[in-house]
Amino acid sequence: QVQVAESGGGMVQPGGSLRLSCAASGDMFSFYHIGWYRQGPGMQRELVAAISNDNRTKYADSVKGRFTLSRDNGKNTVYLQMNSLKPDDTAVYRCNAGGYYYIDTYTPSTYWGQGTQVTVSS
Repeated sequence: QVQVAESGGGMVQPGGSLRLSCAASGDMFSFYHIGWYRQGPGMQRELVAAISNDNRTKYADSVKGRFTLSRDNGKNTVYLQMNSLKPDDTAVYRCNAGGYYYIDTYTPSTYWGQGTQVTVSS
């Protein structure tokens, strides 16, 4: 069993920044692909970004140039740096660990965090 936990959400003004963290348990973290999803009010869940175990990354068009993924395998943690935040970024952000990452497509596993709220509002 893999335990996944997100942190770093909060309320910021438009143009502000947040850094989300996704921490996962287990000795196999360095082998995990990681995906970040979000679901805003009245919207479907969407993949925001994904990072492979060898640091290939993929971003949704809506966040390209603003969000950046990185990983620290020593801390069993993946980071999502979010800059130039917009009100449309408001959502619950959830991390998924151990999914498939193939030809720039991330398919989630059953290992999810509980989510962290990001609110962008003036």
